[in-house]
Amino acid sequence: MKKTHLTQTQFSNLELSDTIIKGLKEAGFIHCTPIQDKSLPLALRGKDIAGQAQTGTGKTATFLLAAFQHLLNDESEKIKNPRAIILAPTRELAIQIHKDAVLMSQYLDLKFALIYGGTDYQKQLDKIKTNVDIIIGTPGRIIDFYRQGAFTLDNIQVTVMDEADRMFDLGFIKDIRFLLRRMPPAEKRLNLLFSATLSYKVTELAYEHMNNPVLIRIESEEVTSKAINQLAFCPANEQKIPLLIGLLRHYQPFRSIVFVNTKRSAEQLDDYLQANGYKTALLSGDVPQEKRQRLLNDFQENRVHLLIATDVAARGLHIPDVSHVINYDLPQDVEDYVHRIGRTARFGASGEAISFICEEYAYSMPDIEDYIGEKVAIQAITPELLAENVLIPERKQPRERVVNHSKRPPSGPRSAPRPKPRPAAQTTPSQASEPESPQSPQIP
Repeated sequence: MKKTHLTQTQFSNLELSDTIIKGLKEAGFIHCTPIQDKSLPLALRGKDIAGQAQTGTGKTATFLLAAFQHLLNDESEKIKNPRAIILAPTRELAIQIHKDAVLMSQYLDLKFALIYGGTDYQKQLDKIKTNVDIIIGTPGRIIDFYRQGAFTLDNIQVTVMDEADRMFDLGFIKDIRFLLRRMPPAEKRLNLLFSATLSYKVTELAYEHMNNPVLIRIESEEVTSKAINQLAFCPANEQKIPLLIGLLRHYQPFRSIVFVNTKRSAEQLDDYLQANGYKTALLSGDVPQEKRQRLLNDFQENRVHLLIATDVAARGLHIPDVSHVINYDLPQDVEDYVHRIGRTARFGASGEAISFICEEYAYSMPDIEDYIGEKVAIQAITPELLAENVLIPERKQPRERVVNHSKRPPSGPRSAPRPKPRPAAQTTPSQASEPESPQSPQIP
């Protein structure tokens, strides 16, 4: 990992307790990143912060350290817990924040409750009813437990909103306001808001529910990191699979993520790659939480080196050493492009971001280039980059679909539906004259 992303400011020079510094040193954190250098001195003195920095630049450590020190400074013995709440838009991000919090607080007497939807309902409810100091989680389930009277917000001293722009995208803003309006007034709390982008709606939220926050922008003129080498290819649809396999053979990435736009495409791509000898993990929105965590652990611990994902994985994943991100499908939202490629080149490392400008999603590239303020270099598809003898997977039955319990079909035997008769296909002379090439598999 390169050290050029760090400043000369050391954590030991900040107003942090010796126990916090000891934990940071053991975790290998000595120098601050730019967002930490600009934000922490102010936050440690009680100033609210609305911070913007590229993904992977240390925002999580910034708000965790400020929250820890604020709670340590409190000398009151009568305040009931919880005393801090950290809100994240996705369960993956909440889990990662909790993991970082445990790492950096190993010498502190702080208790955490990790709260998110999808699993462990009763276990989380029992945990939040105990005397926890800090709640880390997603808004929906936190509100669920709050409405049950499992905890109170009357004693919150620190509020953190991470990835605030994503909160808006996912429709959580009403939930955020619901929670904020039930806490002590903004001037009686330390309020920290961090995001990869500080849009008008995010800053409006900051000024409405924070106490005159200081706006801090790091490298705001650069939407994507200079450490990411961006390039693109323009394949025909039938070239996408051979090109992807050819690139994987060419680069042989140690750890890579391939992004697609739909669950169906992810499953079909997974079938092709496995048929051609690649061990993969597939992450999409309807994968149950326990399986999702198992797949991510396999990826992080190198049991699997290739992750296929929809945009559910574009935010909140802090996985080190992802050398290559491949946009098999260009995203239709320009901000998703930034967050996808931000999975590589984290914490000063370098990385490759490769995009396929295919027939279906080519229209997205001009908007992406306008948003990031630069042109993505296009490379020619040379014959050696197109894999030969690509194996076509055997036709499989549709994968099991996750069904809501209230709508689950009956479990008894069911007869297969009778197929509807179809009219005979009309074949034009030009179609009949074009042979089907086994070397050009394509995803329907």
